[in-house]
Amino acid sequence: MLERLKTIEQRSSEIGLQMSDPAVISDRPRFQQLAKAHAELEPVVDAFQRHRKLLRSQEETKTLLHDGVENDVRELAEAELEELAIKLEKLEDELKLLLLPRDPADEKSIILEVRAGAGGGEAALFAAELVRMYTRYAELHGWRVEVLSASQTGVGGVKEAILGVEGRGAYSRLKFESGVHRVQRVPVTESSGRIHTSTVTVAVLAEAEDVEVQIDPKDLRIDVFRSTGPGGQSVNTTDSAVRITHLPTGMVVTCQDEKSQHKNRAKAMKVLRARLLDAATAEQAAEISQTRRLQVGTGDRSERIRTYNFPQGRVTDHRIGLTLHSLPRILEGELQELIDALVASDQAERLKAVV
Repeated sequence: MLERLKTIEQRSSEIGLQMSDPAVISDRPRFQQLAKAHAELEPVVDAFQRHRKLLRSQEETKTLLHDGVENDVRELAEAELEELAIKLEKLEDELKLLLLPRDPADEKSIILEVRAGAGGGEAALFAAELVRMYTRYAELHGWRVEVLSASQTGVGGVKEAILGVEGRGAYSRLKFESGVHRVQRVPVTESSGRIHTSTVTVAVLAEAEDVEVQIDPKDLRIDVFRSTGPGGQSVNTTDSAVRITHLPTGMVVTCQDEKSQHKNRAKAMKVLRARLLDAATAEQAAEISQTRRLQVGTGDRSERIRTYNFPQGRVTDHRIGLTLHSLPRILEGELQELIDALVASDQAERLKAVV
């Protein structure tokens, strides 16, 4: 590990020198590329330098003990050695985490898809609550949320909603939300007070760049039609809605929220690119999962990951066995405790795989 850390430190130093070169400074794209690489290495280098400083202090203290000091000084030195050993162990754990292979999609913005599942109108109502929950979470992080497509029920519910969440690190924080979310509560329309169980599926896709997903225009069938609202009534008098079919995979994306056909097409293409990238990534993950299965689950859309129990005011994440009695706060977008626990579980599992 130390040799790898030395290599990273040297690389960081080399990048720093390149960034001070006037020719590089004048080349904005090149400078930004180097600045990003330097920023990614900085936490590792900082931790390594702190580790080296602690080792130096440890050696100096050991030398002091070997020199034969008085009892009171010896006690102080031994206590300091114990403290240094604890700090070193903690810092070594931090370095192991920093050296774990990073998901290349972690810094990306996302496409968030929420769909009502089993439970009819109650599922649609809960889907709307999840859309609001994720929107609030994004707002708390200063991310920008854009509705790419939405199909509503007319009574406040959502059959399907596709959101674009733009912000650095959005994927790293929300990627574990993919799966089936189950809600248990008494519906407003239920006169007997019987608890009803409904489900909503969530898909989190890393936003794809044009260079990552090459789409041949010949592989697309594009249909245009008039937008419709709840109940099928016409919303627009022009053919502004767009349906794009990717012929090789059969994927279909529809967008009708904008009055402009051009804007709807652009939004639909953004969703299609993200889905194609997700499909390719899922294929790679399937190969990896044959040798290693993440503790936080496979991310499969059919996997039940979480239950929101309204009568007891609790939320349980089944992948890590975590239950929080803070349902109202979570639905207001305060997901951080849940997400931190999922990230920590994933890191622990990946550390096992490399140790």
